[in-house]
Amino acid sequence: MKKSFLFISCEEAMEICHKKQYGEATGWQKIKFWIRHSWCHITQNYSKRNTKLSEVMNDAKVDCLKQNELDKIKETFEKELQKHK
Repeated sequence: MKKSFLFISCEEAMEICHKKQYGEATGWQKIKFWIRHSWCHITQNYSKRNTKLSEVMNDAKVDCLKQNELDKIKETFEKELQKHK
């Protein structure tokens, strides 16, 4: 089967959706994505859920370990590991 010039598969649309979200998609990829998006309900739903997930992750107030705290945990772990060898 010959690969279409303009129409893409759902898998390729999903890949472009991720690239588009992070600003890595080319203009041609965006055009092909929007053609697929205009008629494919699977792609529409995937795009909607992907956008929602990104918004939630960006709005989340996540407290991460600082680098010095992480280093301290690693050091403690290495000491305990040496005791058990």
